Amino acid sequence: MPLELIKEVGGVPQVEPLTKLQEIHFRSLQPGCDYSGKYIQGKLSHISSLTCGENRIATLNVELQEQENSNSEISTISVSFFGKLAKDCAKVFYKGDTIAVTEFIVLSSSSTSRDGEHCLVLKAFEDLPSTVYVYVKSVRGFSTQSMPLVPASHYVYTPLNKVKAGMVVNVYGVVKFFKPPYLSRGTDYCSVVTIVDLTNANLTCMLFSGNYEAHPMVYKNGDIVRFHRLKIQIYKNETQGINSNGFASLTFEGTVGAPVIPRTSHKCFNFTTEDYKMVETLRAWASANISLSSTSVKLCDIQPVQYFDLTCQLLGKAEVDGASFLLKVWDGTRTPFPSWRVLIQDLIFLGDLSDIKRLQNLTVDILVYDNHVQVAKSLKVGSFLRIYSLHTKLQSLNLEDQATSLTLEFHLHGGTSYGRGIRVLPENNSDVDHLKKALECARLTANQCSDDTCQLDYEDSFPSSSGSVSLYEEERCQQLSATILTDHQYLQNSRLCTILKQKAPQQFRIRAKLRSYKPRSLFQSVKLHCPKCHSLREVPYEGDLDIILQKGAAKTPNTKLENSSLYDSKIWTTEYQGGRKVAIHFVKNNGILPLSNDCLILIEGGTLREIQKLASNFHSIIPVKSGHKDLEVLDLSAPFLIQGKRHHYGCKQCSSLRPIRHLNSVVDKTSWIPSSVAEVLGIVPLRHVFVMTFTLDDGTGVLHAYLMDSGEFFHIPASEILNSDDLQQSMDLIMDMLCPPGAKIDAYPWLECFIKSYNVTNGTEQQICYQIFDTTVADDLT
Repeated sequence: MPLELIKEVGGVPQVEPLTKLQEIHFRSLQPGCDYSGKYIQGKLSHISSLTCGENRIATLNVELQEQENSNSEISTISVSFFGKLAKDCAKVFYKGDTIAVTEFIVLSSSSTSRDGEHCLVLKAFEDLPSTVYVYVKSVRGFSTQSMPLVPASHYVYTPLNKVKAGMVVNVYGVVKFFKPPYLSRGTDYCSVVTIVDLTNANLTCMLFSGNYEAHPMVYKNGDIVRFHRLKIQIYKNETQGINSNGFASLTFEGTVGAPVIPRTSHKCFNFTTEDYKMVETLRAWASANISLSSTSVKLCDIQPVQYFDLTCQLLGKAEVDGASFLLKVWDGTRTPFPSWRVLIQDLIFLGDLSDIKRLQNLTVDILVYDNHVQVAKSLKVGSFLRIYSLHTKLQSLNLEDQATSLTLEFHLHGGTSYGRGIRVLPENNSDVDHLKKALECARLTANQCSDDTCQLDYEDSFPSSSGSVSLYEEERCQQLSATILTDHQYLQNSRLCTILKQKAPQQFRIRAKLRSYKPRSLFQSVKLHCPKCHSLREVPYEGDLDIILQKGAAKTPNTKLENSSLYDSKIWTTEYQGGRKVAIHFVKNNGILPLSNDCLILIEGGTLREIQKLASNFHSIIPVKSGHKDLEVLDLSAPFLIQGKRHHYGCKQCSSLRPIRHLNSVVDKTSWIPSSVAEVLGIVPLRHVFVMTFTLDDGTGVLHAYLMDSGEFFHIPASEILNSDDLQQSMDLIMDMLCPPGAKIDAYPWLECFIKSYNVTNGTEQQICYQIFDTTVADDLT
């Protein structure tokens, strides 16, 4: 923003935008030097009238007096502003104001100043780009004293029912749904916000930024947001907003009557009385017209098997392992059941344990998993949090020398389904105000309890995660298995201690518990498997795919291969990127071009983003390159066939690629079955599989078994899970049921499995490995 006003209270600026820049004194200025990352500051001693030269460019000349070195030889300089910057400055400059200027050039002047001294001339204009900061003791032209910063700019806001693809708009809206910022598969954080406005039109915005704090500070549904420079596009036939260059956001609490305080990470922003009125209008409209179902629940109102949002204070934290993290929190109320505890003796715990012990069972332990661990690590003890889509369940535990106990477990599963995540709430949030009062009363009550009547042994009061598998056959028979055998029912159960002594290869039927599994981040378990050579390969990330496709895009399509009996061709030249050429070949069906939803296209020179856009409109895509006499499959490091979000890969070792013209032999040119396409092109297709290691324990021994599953074990297709939040959540829930985090292993369900042993030679050493087969998760778990 070229012009920014900074309000001073008691002579102290409310924001300090220049802390990372170096101040240059007037006497140090020299013509022709580079002053990037530097600024000058002084008081306006003279302001000329705004003029327009022969070229009709507005010009504003001022004289600036240095305050700290007024006795210096050079204490005054002339500054010239040009263009729109000059017009904006003319509206807000007053004699005596202190201003700072960045990104300027210095010239010598043969003229003299008003005091008869020779002076330097600074020139500032937007093309450099120059920024002018004006320190003001009050906000001019606005009666609302709570507005911290008001540049002289006017913005036009577009109703949501008027936005169209290709537009860059400013919008206001009420939040109907959101996902807190989460780390995408690239390097940026992503957040999702769905808003509605007075026109009852909805708009979902997908926002990316490498800075977590730059995302809209949305804390709950009903918040009001203002987005500047939001770009509108069509994605999967739906209108969508994305951030463009210069994107900025403000967020306001949506409660009627709450203070209108903008939430933003930007130190400088525009806010006028018109904005104030818009926020109040949206608050009133939302309260009367939108039913915002609240999922916020206090600990005292929790029900077993529930997903809810919790507003709480963080009392302590500890890393449990690489994929899970412990948060100890409270909200001043007591859970209806005792809450389960994580043993922390062997953990590096941050927090005041004496304070936690004094609060007794007002605190709960939450285990945070996968992509939320990094956020949990960054949290400060004592901060106020809102945890979204927290899962609680009632667990039955058999404790030593005690009857069966029911405890509440709290889990924040991995993924972002249903807005799952964590946000830190600011001190001035109204929900934090209510929470502070509740905590104060609860702490006072806890402190008043005497040692005789209230103090309990903290670690002995609650069930903890520890223990070993019970050996009692009676308990085994009474508990139903969480898995089902699909064959070989004639086999008798074998104990693990017996299996570990047997030679390979053999098949066994076992009944054991899942003590642990790897990888803990479930998306890392998806691999590509070749059924011919049995090799395993990682599923390429988007960044790797982009690099492969960019290499292909660097090659110019061969115009001699355009338009054949198989396809019609069209070549585009990109506006930027050096005029890159993109060729799209539309495959015909019996000499006729089919409709787009039945059409296979061959793309040459396309980037990942371009291919993803085309994949939403065409049935199938094959990335290709120009060969000597024919088009060829681009590279088996990339998918050989793309259908929507599904990517089909081929084995580099086993495939013998044939030219694209062999697609003519595909009988059905509307379905484009991947196996048929692979066969005619000489490709051995890879299949998506889950590859995991299960550590099984039956009380007699511990055995590591390998699971390779394309979908039969979990009832979840491995080929689809990376593109579906719902399937990822289902997978998380299944694994939490098979291996409940933090609970005693006696509380784990039994698994009935078939395993087979086989020999593996590693160099000169031979070892026996085990693999699970013909086993599936019970239907009531999926």
